[in-house]
Amino acid sequence: MSAKAPAANLRSSTRLLHAGAAALRDGAGPVNVPVVRTSTVRFENTAAHADHHHRRAAGERVASYGRHGLDTHRALEDAVVGLEGGHHAFLTPSGLSAITLVLLALLSPGDHALVADGVYAPLRRVDSTLLQRLGITVEYFSPTHDDLASLLRPNTRLLYLESPSSLLYEVLDLPALSAIARDRGVTVATDNTWSGGWFHRPLALGANISIQAATKYISGHSDLMQGIVVVDSPALAAKLSTAYEALGLTIGADDAYLALRGLRTLPVRLAQHQRNATAVAEFLHQQPQVSRVFYPALPTDPGHTLWKRDFSGASGLVSFEFRHATPAAADAFVDALALFGIGASWGGYESLALAAQPERLREHRQWTGDASVVRLHIGLEDPQDLIADLAQALSATEAR
Repeated sequence: MSAKAPAANLRSSTRLLHAGAAALRDGAGPVNVPVVRTSTVRFENTAAHADHHHRRAAGERVASYGRHGLDTHRALEDAVVGLEGGHHAFLTPSGLSAITLVLLALLSPGDHALVADGVYAPLRRVDSTLLQRLGITVEYFSPTHDDLASLLRPNTRLLYLESPSSLLYEVLDLPALSAIARDRGVTVATDNTWSGGWFHRPLALGANISIQAATKYISGHSDLMQGIVVVDSPALAAKLSTAYEALGLTIGADDAYLALRGLRTLPVRLAQHQRNATAVAEFLHQQPQVSRVFYPALPTDPGHTLWKRDFSGASGLVSFEFRHATPAAADAFVDALALFGIGASWGGYESLALAAQPERLREHRQWTGDASVVRLHIGLEDPQDLIADLAQALSATEAR
């Protein structure tokens, strides 16, 4: 017996808790979807084997081999499709592999792609080490400074965005940018990791593809590597499916289970991340050593108006610029922190800090400063303890 699908008129948090629920058999069943691990799928007879292959080739979600996933994978796909409001989800081993899947599925030799200059930096490595070798041209542009329409070429196939942007959290006018691109037949993809898919629904605002590193907020516990791509149509699902199969992408059932477990608590965790991060951002905004705080939920942030229009909340990421500080001073500040780990990831329950590399900042046209920037991920600790730790680190750095 199949699990009942959540009613369409339920609120988002309720639907997220029930999406992909385990089926009841013989009148009972588990709350959590079981972890179904397999490499080989058995069939009743050769006719059933052939039937599964034909159905899968036609686009039906049936498994003929372990790489295609079974119950645990299907439950996660269903839950993420509901979260993003899409048509089909693809599960990949990392956030970067999800990005690479989209690029390779949609771009061919001779094609041109426009990429926002504030995107997740490893995308540029995919460009320089792979796409250029394949004869694909990637052009980086500033969504808030450049005229998108004038940059589109006859061979432009993809507009790739990230809102808010990486490091500096520049909020983009996604509906306006998407309308320009789609009017010219250009597919729009955007990285939605910052919001966890909860505070922002890019597919409803004009994007065709939403990408997330489930490693971050969907997981929520820093114990998972995973990427997810959600598309808005059967046509795009078919395009990505061809590349997905050719690249042999898959995830383990245990990882699918961890991501699904994280999804169930995503709304309450992100609400607390926002409360804590807002308190920290407001504190930093008042400090004389800080010249600017990058956090769209602050009324002083340049993207605040767009954020209020297109987002329902803010995550735990806060960056700030030191006033007249050198990179060495920024590193000293990070080293002086006691409650913040030093690490490149984010989205877990723990707070993290890392000084931004100057070359990464220079990739953003939005960046006009010459001081140092520190990125904080504000976790689920008591915000007053985090603020006290930040205050002592600022004082220690100023005394050097």
